[in-house]
Amino acid sequence: MTTDTSPRIALPGGEMLTWSDRPARRLPAGGPLAALAARVVPVGARVLLAGPHDPELVDRLAHAEVTCLLRGWPDGAALAEDRPVRVVVGGPGGLPADETFDVVIAAAGLDAVESVEGTPVGWDELLRRFAAVLAPGGSLLLRVDNPVGLTRMVDAAPWYVGRDDADWTIGGALDAGRPANLDQVRDRLTGVGLRAGGCFAAYPDPAAPTVLVDTGALAARPTSAVLDAMLHGACARDRSDGPVLQDPARLAVDALHAGLGAALAPGWLVLAHRAGDSPIPAVPTPGDETGPGALPVLWAQTGPPGIGVVEVTAAANGWRWRVPGPVAAASEAPFATRAAAWRDPAVLTGPVPEGRLLRTVLLDACLRRDLAAVRRLLRGYADWLDAHADDAGRLTGATALASLDNVVLTDAGTPLVFAVLDPSWRASDPWPVDVTLARGLWGFAAALATGGYAHPWPSTLDVAGLTVVLAGTAGRDLDRATVTAAVDAEVAVTAALRGLDGADRVALADELRAVEPTAPPPGLDSHQQLREAWLRQKDELTRLAALLRWTEELLTSRERALRRADATINLLSGSLSYRVGRLAITPARLAKRGARAAKRRAKDVLAPRHGEEEQR
Repeated sequence: MTTDTSPRIALPGGEMLTWSDRPARRLPAGGPLAALAARVVPVGARVLLAGPHDPELVDRLAHAEVTCLLRGWPDGAALAEDRPVRVVVGGPGGLPADETFDVVIAAAGLDAVESVEGTPVGWDELLRRFAAVLAPGGSLLLRVDNPVGLTRMVDAAPWYVGRDDADWTIGGALDAGRPANLDQVRDRLTGVGLRAGGCFAAYPDPAAPTVLVDTGALAARPTSAVLDAMLHGACARDRSDGPVLQDPARLAVDALHAGLGAALAPGWLVLAHRAGDSPIPAVPTPGDETGPGALPVLWAQTGPPGIGVVEVTAAANGWRWRVPGPVAAASEAPFATRAAAWRDPAVLTGPVPEGRLLRTVLLDACLRRDLAAVRRLLRGYADWLDAHADDAGRLTGATALASLDNVVLTDAGTPLVFAVLDPSWRASDPWPVDVTLARGLWGFAAALATGGYAHPWPSTLDVAGLTVVLAGTAGRDLDRATVTAAVDAEVAVTAALRGLDGADRVALADELRAVEPTAPPPGLDSHQQLREAWLRQKDELTRLAALLRWTEELLTSRERALRRADATINLLSGSLSYRVGRLAITPARLAKRGARAAKRRAKDVLAPRHGEEEQR
């Protein structure tokens, strides 16, 4: 044991002196998890943080008295160095036996508390110990990973190989000592005297979730546009994230619409409460409309810039947007440094549009090859854009960025009614309505073509050609130049949304401009999508080979016909009748040639005389 310890670090034994559990990925301000933790911890509460957590989360609990229970000495030393918290390094053996806490947070899971320097106690025993230190009326926030969740379904490496240093033991559905689904989690909580409360599905990574959704909302609103868009955006992968078996974004949306958004979530964050009275205010449940402390139904890390976490709260008249903390209207950057899009968080205060996401409805119509529905949706979308354009045919604000994945079909009657889902992103300059329409259709066409979706149009069309066809279906005449301008606009907007600049923006532009139907979706390294792209390339090569064979057969037949004609000419030129005819016309040919020569000589003689007469 080292003697160089801080007075705020306790080493009761069982500490791992060289091991660190520092999170590999950290979100700004701790992300949705830190926002949830800050909401469930009342002011002045005694809090036990069990296991490694993002230091940003610790900062969000400055209004409480925090004790951190860790197993790695480096983590404890780093935490106690610059934060006013008490740190206990010792694994489960270091749990204070004579103290109680108002809130216990184990958002890293119970396995991250076990230490190899002590005797393993198991998942159930750890839960019992944490429940025992909860004060009457206290709350437990517990993370549980899903052994058959979406992450394990799409990972290229099997979950059971365990090649990481931290995989001392590998838990899965076969381990009866830990819960494998939400019902088992609730049963175990009841077994230790706790009452299960709210539960949030964590996407896409339970260790650093960018979206937390109330499981009740997932079950009650499987076709919700905001849930569709948030889960798709959270699970969208990049090549830097490594290969996957299939597109997790597509699988997450399918699970949502099948009512399995909670069952197939990568992990859960469960709130549980101990019975009894407490001087600390009780933690509300998600969707509770009783007061300002009600928990939202959704937290989402929406990316740069301006906003960290956006909330969706439940009210009597529906769901509403909310941005935590004081929000001031964003000001546009100077023209020289202004991006194509900017964000105004002040507008995220109104109702969340209810309905289905236009991209999902249109994709369903394409898969069913329902051309009438496709035509109606696309024409309604184009008419809606035209209705918001000014007299010069230009769109401004959020409508200029209204692509199919940010538009909600709020009413499928006659006429169709649309609304922008997230109105906080706005175009810096007015856009021609044709460019906005082409950008939305190009994104959908690229998803159709590169994703391998069945659709009612020829497979030989490239992405730009399919965009033009979609525009024609919408009753609009777009040319390829407009589609090219739309791709450039997509590059600029995506760079603004992701905060890209310089080389990253150039790489993005090259990637989007090179999108072809025979290529996999841009930015996704999926084995399933790569196989589908290979099959499309195989079909294209088969078509080209058939075309080449037909061309060769055509050339061969023409060559044979030419040879037959040449043989016929040679045969006729050697016959007696041909020779007699040629001798018969030879004098006429010679006479014609002589007449032409005499005519030229006469012109040459008469030309000077005609000039002299004109001079006289």
